[in-house]
Parts: sequence; C-alpha cells; structure tokens
Amino acid sequence: MDSWENDEVIQRFREYLRIPSVHPDVNYDECVEFLKRQASELQVPVKVHELIPGKPVVVITWEGKEPQLPAILLNSHMDVVPVYEEFWTHPPFEAKISEDGYIYARGTQDMKSVGMFHLEAVRRLKAAGVRLKRTVHVSFVPDEEIGGEHGMQAFAQSEQFRAMNVGFGLDESCPAISTKVIRAFNGEKTNRQLKVTCRGNPGHGSLLLSNTAGEKLHYILDKFMKYRAGEVEKQAQGTWVGDLVSINLTQIEGGVQINVVPDSLTVYFDIRIPPTLDHDAFDDMIRKWCTEAGEDVTFEYIWNNPPVKITNIDESNQFWTALLRAVKEMGFDIFCNVCPGTTDARFVRQQGVPVINFSPILNSPILLHAHDERIHVDVFRQGIDIMEKVVEAVANI
Repeated sequence: MDSWENDEVIQRFREYLRIPSVHPDVNYDECVEFLKRQASELQVPVKVHELIPGKPVVVITWEGKEPQLPAILLNSHMDVVPVYEEFWTHPPFEAKISEDGYIYARGTQDMKSVGMFHLEAVRRLKAAGVRLKRTVHVSFVPDEEIGGEHGMQAFAQSEQFRAMNVGFGLDESCPAISTKVIRAFNGEKTNRQLKVTCRGNPGHGSLLLSNTAGEKLHYILDKFMKYRAGEVEKQAQGTWVGDLVSINLTQIEGGVQINVVPDSLTVYFDIRIPPTLDHDAFDDMIRKWCTEAGEDVTFEYIWNNPPVKITNIDESNQFWTALLRAVKEMGFDIFCNVCPGTTDARFVRQQGVPVINFSPILNSPILLHAHDERIHVDVFRQGIDIMEKVVEAVANI
C-alpha cells in the first residue's frame, strides 16, 4: 500500500478520478485546471477551445521533429456517467485503493485511465529525451457520454481541428479479460432511433373493428422482433455483436382508456447498424414493413446518424501496422473488430481520419458504467507501458 501512496503516477491518476465530472450538468473547470497543470509540468503548450459555452476541449501538444507531417491524435473524454453510490463498496469519487490493489472510482475504465495513459506515455518519452517525428496532440473532450454533439462532434468540424493536421487517431475501446490480447475497434455501429406510428379506426372496446391501430402495431412488432430474434440466434452461434444489428423496443405510447380502441399507437426502437450492412437497404426494408402493415403507418428517425466508413486494418494502413508491430514486440496481440456501441471516434472518422479505438486494459472485468468500476494498479501501470511503445511507434512513421 505504501508504494502505491508514494507513486506519483498513481497519485496523478487518483487526483483526476476525484474530480466529479459526472452527468448531468457537468462543470469541467476542475478538469481543465488539472490538465493545464499537467501541460505545465510537461513543458508543452496547451489550448482550451470553447466552441460552445461550458463545453471546453483541452488540447495538449507535443511538437514533433517534422511538424509538417500529419499529426497523431490521442483522444479521451473528461465526463463520466452517473453513479448509484449506495451500490458501491467505496465512494465513487474517492479513488480508494483496496488492500488487493484495485482503484475504485467512476472513470477508472471509462475513460480517465486512457486519458492518463496518453499523458503518462508522453511524460515518459519526454523524460527519456525522445523526440518523435510527428506532432502528438493529446485531447480531452466533453460530453461523450451524452452523444458528443457539443464535444468532439462540434470540435471535429471546426477550423481549430483542421489546423491540427491530424493523420491518425487513438480513442477508447474496452477492457479485455485476457492477459495477452488487447481489444480494439476499427469502426462502430450507426445509432438510429426510430419512431413508428400506426393510425387506424377508433371505437368501442367491445367491437371487432377492422383496420385498427392495434392490428397494425402487431404487424410492425412482429416484423421487428422476428428480425431481432434472427440476430440473437447469430450471436448464440458465435457472431460478434458488433457485426449484428441490435434492435430494442424501448417505448410504446397511445390509447386514452382501456375500453376505447385508440386511433393511434406509437412504438420506438433503438437500432444499431454495423458499417458492413447496406443502410439504405435497411431503410427500404422498414419502409416496406410499414406499407405491408396497412394504410397510415409511418416511420421517422428521432436520431439518424450517417454510416461512417471503418478504418482499414491491412498493410495499406501504416499506422495500424506500426501499432500492431509494437504490441506484438511486447508479447501481446490485438483482437480488432467493430464496436457494438458508439464513441467519439466516429466524428473523427467522418473527417476522413483513420482511428483505432485502443484501451490497453488487460485481465480486467468489463465495468464500463457499472457499480464498483475499478482498475488494478498493476493493470494501470501496464497500460502506460503499452501506450508508451504504441505512441512512439505511430508517431515515428
């Protein structure tokens, strides 16, 4: 325990974890001041871009020997999701280290650990007198956990981002239960939130009316849930969830009284579509279902993200090959596929920049957004070791 308490690297991480940058209504001031202090200690410039009031983007820049080359972006988000403190073994913003070496805190996995991997890797390389070819930008953005609209989405579309000349990026993935294989993502599903409205003949609940909203709703539900069952079956047979369409019924609205046949019923679905699927064909399928259900059945998207091209993981991507080589030289491997959720990486990919989601957290339970989120101190130190070699490799291409 004493060695952990006296470890400056661990203490910096714990200080960051203790900042309650938790939704809703996050105040990022403490995070910004903490990161400014890190930049000062590293003797590198820092910029705070506040394109939207109260939504700062912090960029710490270590200039390379050949700054004209496209730069490397190491991105993480400062915000964390809410907690149910009564279910935690230790207070979620205390960063308590247990007797067996686990740091308990919200953000230990998602994703303050990864932000500190980035900073500590730069700190080590600078301390060793290393000069990298490419400039490295270490960015910390707000609001990823609520969609990123006022965070990376706005920043990636800005002149400030374009001026950074980013050629390759790293962002978050998720922990791996393996001791040797790191989980990474080269793309992610498109999130589409859908509303289907079924209108029909209203009337008394004692009658067997035709052309009712309920009959049409039944048809729609049957189509969506049968499609979902097919994807569940594929998952049971071993298909990775990132390669499957996830469909979940999340809300149903309508009706005025139990003995009145309603004139309208509405159902909402949360849908995540892999980048390998034809998104237009998927839309056409839903449109066909609505037509088959009967007249006055319509759908609209509450949230309709565009598909984002995946990052190549073959010999054509020199950054990927350098990353993979560095990891293998340390005795590890990478399992890379499509992320089942969404991250800020999609906004950077939309700008034509290749990004790999890469969180070198090994031998750990996946506790993203969970009670008792934690990381072992040895796993945290190992993550820095891996990130140091990766940053050096991709920034020296």
